[in-house]
Amino acid sequence: MGILNVTPDSFSDGSLFLKTEDAVRRAERMAEEGADLIDIGGESSRPGSDPVPMEEEIRRVVPVIERLAKRLPIPISIDTTKAEVARRALSAGARIINDISALRFDPEMAPLAAREGVPVVLMHMQGRPKDMQVQPVYTDVVREIIDFLEARIRLAEAAGIHRDRIIVDPGIGFGKTADHNLEILSRLEEFRSLECPMLIGPSRKSFIGQVLGLPVEERIEGTAAAAAIGTFLGAAIIRVHDVRAMGRVVRMADAIRRAKHA
Repeated sequence: MGILNVTPDSFSDGSLFLKTEDAVRRAERMAEEGADLIDIGGESSRPGSDPVPMEEEIRRVVPVIERLAKRLPIPISIDTTKAEVARRALSAGARIINDISALRFDPEMAPLAAREGVPVVLMHMQGRPKDMQVQPVYTDVVREIIDFLEARIRLAEAAGIHRDRIIVDPGIGFGKTADHNLEILSRLEEFRSLECPMLIGPSRKSFIGQVLGLPVEERIEGTAAAAAIGTFLGAAIIRVHDVRAMGRVVRMADAIRRAKHA
């Protein structure tokens, strides 16, 4: 999954693709580099970020989706917590909803996803982006995330979302310390108990910088290590900025995983 942030303040590529033409070119390049899908977001979820008004979020993402839906052969995902943004994005040609709140922030999101019959990503986050990194605490981080996702899956199914349309995301970097993120990655196999495809998003995140002592623009090798381990331990989708390099990493890790289980 290639990341396309149409925002002025995302932690890694904020302001780079605010213009529609720049965003379209970036998405087309990621598709050429081997992305299987493109995730477009108009509201930053970096730690400490403030919410964006709905109309502004729509203004940022819908023109890009309209252009890309006509030009790309791969699915577009809308990264939003707002049902109206998701509705407008789906009307423009998006085919997946990626909701970092796991359908919690907008009560209309679950009914919308059920009506449209689209896949939905349910992600775990402790708190909200504004405060999620203020001393996050868990007794057993993996067990608590699994319990949370089990509950959100039940809610989604009760709303009419079919189980085969649900993707889960443990939320690396969302209300977790570096140690929490490392533990999640090391125990990814435990999430198989949810019986849903799993997405992970370690790309360029701060826990990599803390381990390696590197700024965001120098975290490609750390991202590669997380992507390889994640793929080997069962993640079905790896959300990344560096599509060409990470695509090669994921294909190699998947080949090793398949050899182990052959």
